[in-house]
Amino acid sequence: QVQLVESGGGLVQAGGSLRLSCAASGRTFSSFGRGWFRQAPGKEREFVAAITWNGGSTYYADSVKGRFTISRTNAKNTVYLQMNNLKPEDTAVYYCATGARSSLDSDSYDYWGQGTQVTVSS
Repeated sequence: QVQLVESGGGLVQAGGSLRLSCAASGRTFSSFGRGWFRQAPGKEREFVAAITWNGGSTYYADSVKGRFTISRTNAKNTVYLQMNNLKPEDTAVYYCATGARSSLDSDSYDYWGQGTQVTVSS
């Protein structure tokens, strides 16, 4: 059974940093695109970042460019999201996803994690 498990969320002050991890089990996703999305209370789920199967290309939402970095370690079947200079508007549940290709469109992803809460206080 495929599982994606996020970790690393928590409460941080504005300007602080967090590193999210998403470990996959049940199959190998080394040839799959990986992505991060987030959903704030009362809002739609939105794209945050994506990375191609080999890490050769990365994509970011404008709101996080220059502050967040997506990376992956295929040997560990894991994708990461380094979040620096966090802002209160980054507060959301963060979800990792895996699909045949990296995409900004959530419909392109086949597997999703359960989410991890990130709260940024002002």
